[in-house]
Amino acid sequence: MTALPPILRPWAMQLSLFPDDLALTLGPHVARLSAALGGLRPRGEAEGGEPQGYDGLTRRGPFDRLLVSEWLWALDTPDELVRRAAFGELSFLKPAFRQPQGARRTVVLLDAGPDQLGLPRIAHLALLIVLARRAEAAGAAFIWGALQSSPESATHSGLEVPSLLKWLEARSIEPASARHLAAWREALELQQAPGDAWLVGAARLSRLAGAEGMSRVEVSEPMEPGAHRLTVDVRPASQVARSVVLELPPPDDCIRLLRNPFERRTVAPVWTRKDRRLTHFAFSGDGRRILMHHSDGSVAAMAVPHSPRATVPKPRRVQVPGGQHVIAVGWRYSGGLLVLARQGNDYVMHGQVRTSSGFRKVHYQVASEVERPESLPGMQSLPLVSWQEPNGQEHLWLKDAQDGLFHLPPPGRDGVSSLLRVDEKVSALAEVLSKPVYVTRPQAGGTGRAIIARLGVLGEAAPRMIPLNARHGEAYFGYSPSGGHAYAGLLVVRHQEENWRLFLDMGVTQVVVPSAYRVVGAVQPPAPSPPGVLALDPDRRTFHFFSEQAPRTLVAATDEVVQAAASHGQPVFGWLTKTGELVLWDLMEQTVLYRAVPESTS
Repeated sequence: MTALPPILRPWAMQLSLFPDDLALTLGPHVARLSAALGGLRPRGEAEGGEPQGYDGLTRRGPFDRLLVSEWLWALDTPDELVRRAAFGELSFLKPAFRQPQGARRTVVLLDAGPDQLGLPRIAHLALLIVLARRAEAAGAAFIWGALQSSPESATHSGLEVPSLLKWLEARSIEPASARHLAAWREALELQQAPGDAWLVGAARLSRLAGAEGMSRVEVSEPMEPGAHRLTVDVRPASQVARSVVLELPPPDDCIRLLRNPFERRTVAPVWTRKDRRLTHFAFSGDGRRILMHHSDGSVAAMAVPHSPRATVPKPRRVQVPGGQHVIAVGWRYSGGLLVLARQGNDYVMHGQVRTSSGFRKVHYQVASEVERPESLPGMQSLPLVSWQEPNGQEHLWLKDAQDGLFHLPPPGRDGVSSLLRVDEKVSALAEVLSKPVYVTRPQAGGTGRAIIARLGVLGEAAPRMIPLNARHGEAYFGYSPSGGHAYAGLLVVRHQEENWRLFLDMGVTQVVVPSAYRVVGAVQPPAPSPPGVLALDPDRRTFHFFSEQAPRTLVAATDEVVQAAASHGQPVFGWLTKTGELVLWDLMEQTVLYRAVPESTS
């Protein structure tokens, strides 16, 4: 889940059961109720029990348990020993005692009757989180249930989604009675000494026979026009009562908390026009934008939503004129969308290129057909990445369908530049750490040919070539918040048929992916999972994650996947189905981030 504020981290395990937005909604109530309840004091030395060795150090005790090292003061400086004793600075061995395990438990009985139906149950839910964590911190068992339910079938231990859902469904029209309480006291053996036992409900529970000796939490809803809060009175059996007022969340969130607080919100689909069907997509060079290509020849760039609850950004769209064919598309953080289109034998850039004198429109020419980048109609457009010199001159690079790497230098005063082939057998191109980087396949044959893959770093006087010990060369750049390669970030390169190598800051990790699976990227799921490889199942619907650990399934598409890609700029990957549905999946929250559906489908 999304990182919680520091004040809520003690309850991170319990709050992780809920979607992030509801966890943050319940969090303040949990913190306030926890302060009112206080901690469950572990049974200590004063409670007696069977001696069982020693358990650490203490500042008090008889001198027969004084640490041997402390007696050195008596031999060396007796006055210092007296002073330390007077000020409580001496260290003694602390004895440990074996405690009866059956007595270390917290019991919570909640009223599910008409007195507490509706909003008061939100306070009950927060109280369960507090008391479960409180018992866990003291090493006590946690047992709970609804008063109106049968102890034989509705006694829950621990806090889990199935038990909470069962409790939410245990609403009753029958008020809590002494008969209900007596059944629970007998089943849980609370007759003699209730211990840390709590009754949660209305104030009337205190008048039930059998409630004596039990701690209580009284939840009430003020009968005031427009009031949207709860009053919670905490009345421990042997401590001073405390009162807390909880301001309730918006009505929609209250409904979710009372019906099914564990259901993840689904992202509303974005409908695409029938005449603008999505044909393919790609992530931008920096991995922060998604570039979408439509059947009408238009290209759109959209910021990837930062969460499922974020407003869907408005795409920026470019429609090339008739007679032009889109060759490459890219996005600059400072400069926006660039679309390179072929017009006859030359190329025109839609979107202005930065020069030392400002932004300019550019036309590109090729010296010969050999220097022309290959991209056929209907195929995925080529990736276009950018790098800017300190003087403001912008350089562009693209990788064509034949794995050639082309350089688009800054234009001259006439606004004309050249397309130059600078390398071949390039398997991947991206922008990492503000510099264009690429991977070349091994070039077997001929003197001086590389027999292993290489990493090229552009944006310098001459490309820096770094050997990569991989003999196949198919490569993908991926996202990793830390621990990636110094120049490439998270990088996976195929070494053999089923053997892939992850290049990290601490060395190389081997990952085996069966040949029937189609690798689509490198990803870093939430910690403690290691980085690994994202692959599409032979069924062409299910995505799997392969790493040093056992393979696991991530998500399944609704239809056959025709294209998939992972971003190297954020923990997101996407897929396009045969029906034209585009989905972006958030690896951190394990949920759909964005969904675009053609109008012709339902």
